[in-house]
Amino acid sequence: MFTGIITDIGTVEALDQQGDLRARIGCGYDMDRVEIGASIACNGVCLTVIAKGRTPRDWFDVQISAESVAKTNIGDWAIGSKLNLERALKVGDELGGHIVSGHVDGVAEIVGLSDEGDSTRFTFRAPDALAKFIAPKGSVALNGTSLTVNEVSGTEFGVNIIPHTKAVTIWGAEKIGDRINLEIDTLARYVARLQEWNA
Repeated sequence: MFTGIITDIGTVEALDQQGDLRARIGCGYDMDRVEIGASIACNGVCLTVIAKGRTPRDWFDVQISAESVAKTNIGDWAIGSKLNLERALKVGDELGGHIVSGHVDGVAEIVGLSDEGDSTRFTFRAPDALAKFIAPKGSVALNGTSLTVNEVSGTEFGVNIIPHTKAVTIWGAEKIGDRINLEIDTLARYVARLQEWNA
């Protein structure tokens, strides 16, 4: 489990497609304190550390199934791509965002950008099947970042991203047309399922 509060920006240093995709991600984490088998959310996708090292800087390797590549924006990764990173939630940690599973539901597209004061308003288009789970003032995880929905219109929804968030995540470099990992709020998923059951 994660909170959607990004704690590092990683860089894709290597990609190897032999069977499953294997990626090496350079990071600012002290990898001496990260165990093999630990979970790290990479742009919101929960991935397992299968190898690690500290030369020339701290890095970890992950193995990514074809299913994960198909359901996320991992297929867009290239050498040098920047990634939002978050280590798994530990008992006693502050829950500053919302409960995020790291199981991406689909990919949204950035369709609009506009400045609002010091913040930036991002407009996204969600897949049809996921749009019903997104509600004004509800939570979503976008590339692993816990964000509050401002408004919803059909399959499009908007969020405001403040300067601090842009500075400590990859949001400062995102642009119209970028594909973004979307995880809907777990509570919304269960409410929708209950409504289907009672219909």
